[in-house]
Amino acid sequence: MTASTRNKHTRRHVLALLSAVAAGAFAVSVPQLAPAQEKHVQEKQVLRIGYQKAASTLVLLKTHGTLEKILTPQGIEVKWAEFAAGPQLLEALNVGSVDFGYVGEAPPIIAQAAGADFVYSAYEIPTPEAESILVQKNSPITSVTQLKGKKIAFNKGSDVHWLVISLLKKGGIAYSEFQPIYLAPADARAAFERGAVDAWAIWDPFQTAAIKQLDAKVLASGSDAVSHHQFFLSAGKYTAKNSAVVNTVLEEADKEGRWIRANYKEAALQLAPIQGLEPDVIEAGLRHYAHIYKPIDNKVLDEQQKIADTFYELKLIPKKISTRDAVLFPPKS
Repeated sequence: MTASTRNKHTRRHVLALLSAVAAGAFAVSVPQLAPAQEKHVQEKQVLRIGYQKAASTLVLLKTHGTLEKILTPQGIEVKWAEFAAGPQLLEALNVGSVDFGYVGEAPPIIAQAAGADFVYSAYEIPTPEAESILVQKNSPITSVTQLKGKKIAFNKGSDVHWLVISLLKKGGIAYSEFQPIYLAPADARAAFERGAVDAWAIWDPFQTAAIKQLDAKVLASGSDAVSHHQFFLSAGKYTAKNSAVVNTVLEEADKEGRWIRANYKEAALQLAPIQGLEPDVIEAGLRHYAHIYKPIDNKVLDEQQKIADTFYELKLIPKKISTRDAVLFPPKS
């Protein structure tokens, strides 16, 4: 058997495992290992997960120690690394510092164009109400069309980057006709509070916090222009070698999502000391997310392709990409 044939067989085996991921249930059937293989599996491995404080599902998985209870007996150590936003997390994935993470729509596009080795593992169904463009309570700006020439703060390369592009285009404003102020959430809020920017594009729970604490006004939400998908991504090489581990994480994330939907108040209480926000703020933000995860399909890849094509046209990425290159197998129609 040639090396090429062996690679094809290995690839087919991985794809068979990942294709077993079903909507709402991410369990896979793992082949029975021989004693020698069992010994090899028990050797110490590390799963490095990148997360954001706003990514409640992963934060609660970390808090509850769920993955450690499952993976530690298998000889797999779970390490967690916190990031301010998706672009920073994807930079870490790009250089091989993390194996798994959860980000919005735009970061995977930026990362793929930079040559990052990752695959889309699953996605959260649309949550457009979880992000918006905000203005100060006394702002004279009452419509997106009035943002021409204005300063808009947002995290460069994040999902709200796509939100800004989409809403401004809908309002007849070209990308060159406003002033982007690239700031991470904490810095953007500070600039917003002191009036250094005219508007702020942000996601939950920061969005809800600004509305409740600063009386910020929603100028336009994601529901006016975008789907706002969230994605679980995993490093390509790691996934090829550890597909069962990746599917375990997806399965437990699915369970955690179902728990959140049944226990919003309790989830908010547990997240409050971690996210540094009041429970009522967190609960309101949690309700803007679906917490329902699905295997990657053609429709969501097509939506990602639209973002990629737009980013290339605006010279926000250096080359054209195909989002289908970031999956291990073509999803069935």
